Amino acid sequence: MKKNTIIYKPIGIIYSGFSKAGGTPIQPTGSMETKGRIELFPEFTEGLKDLDDFSHIILLYHFHLSKELKLVANAYMDNDIKHGVFAMRAPSRPNNIGMSIVKLESIKKNILYIKDIDIINETPLLDIKPYVPEFDVRENVRIGWLEKNVQKLSKTKADERFK
Repeated sequence: MKKNTIIYKPIGIIYSGFSKAGGTPIQPTGSMETKGRIELFPEFTEGLKDLDDFSHIILLYHFHLSKELKLVANAYMDNDIKHGVFAMRAPSRPNNIGMSIVKLESIKKNILYIKDIDIINETPLLDIKPYVPEFDVRENVRIGWLEKNVQKLSKTKADERFK
């Protein structure tokens, strides 16, 4: 392995009803009740032990359709002003890693049935972590430029701008 090179191997594939970026919700809370599933590769099935005791999980995945890195771009909920990639959750990133918190409905062998999904079909899954509010929720949070735009979430869908 070369210095400064990191190689990740997917642990499974995420399936959804979204075949392209256009029309896909931009966050899980903008896609309430949308169902999907994860097919974990069989060699990782044992790692699912006790996960079904959690209502929500954090998915880390590879934005496999993002090609061009844009360090500054128009965000989905603020088309008028360009923002830095690290101030957005856009899919065009230096390492194309995405994160979503989804509802875990059930697990059958190596298949996880999930809900509130905002992920394109056949996305490679890198990792799963349990969502724990006491670990993940913070008080006195500032949300920057999103403060004036966050109410647009339920109406905003992705387009093809980050291909």
